Amino acid sequence: MKKYLAEMFGTMVLVLMGCGVAVSLGCDPVANIPAVVGTAFAFGLSVVAMAYTIGGISGCHINPAITLGCLLSGRMSGKDAGMYMLFQVIGAFIGSAILWVLVGNVSGMEGTGANDLQAGVSTVGGLLAEIIFTFVFVLVVLGATSKTNGATNNFAGLAIGLSLILVHLVCIRYTGTSVNPARSIAPAIFQGGTALANLWIFIVGPFVGAALASLVWKMIETEK
Repeated sequence: MKKYLAEMFGTMVLVLMGCGVAVSLGCDPVANIPAVVGTAFAFGLSVVAMAYTIGGISGCHINPAITLGCLLSGRMSGKDAGMYMLFQVIGAFIGSAILWVLVGNVSGMEGTGANDLQAGVSTVGGLLAEIIFTFVFVLVVLGATSKTNGATNNFAGLAIGLSLILVHLVCIRYTGTSVNPARSIAPAIFQGGTALANLWIFIVGPFVGAALASLVWKMIETEK
């Protein structure tokens, strides 16, 4: 149970801090580029912080897509994977609820940082972006945490966090960057509108990307 609670706490922090910065800075990939950079760093630094906080307890997935990648790579059981995903979503709802309360008490601020298709981006374009960038992100996670990396495992949290910053810098213009179904589900429920209508993109896309990453990793890893 402790590792499930760790995943819940870690995902809560990720959503609260990452989405919180997006809302506070007014992240707009066209009109507010500094806010895009700030948001990207917020998500990446949240992962780094949580990796060195709960990594020794649960592995710090805080993302159902990562959990799926680990499951398909044979690193965890189906039971643990299901419980991880459940508690990740619960944690995301707690983080979104806190943010929703905070934003509701500040004049001129609105939203919960929910993902949505950005201006001019088609449904296919958004789905492809989520698949491609989740694939890259989960592949980094699988590689950085592999036993074949030896001593570099000590820096896995840093590598994963920095890669998430990079993914956000590229993908925000398309979808606001999810690559994490839990991060998308909770904010969309609170925000509603098109974010809720397009939520399926941010569930299907990351899961497909994670599955592809696990397949590629099995092909290139050098030790079972």
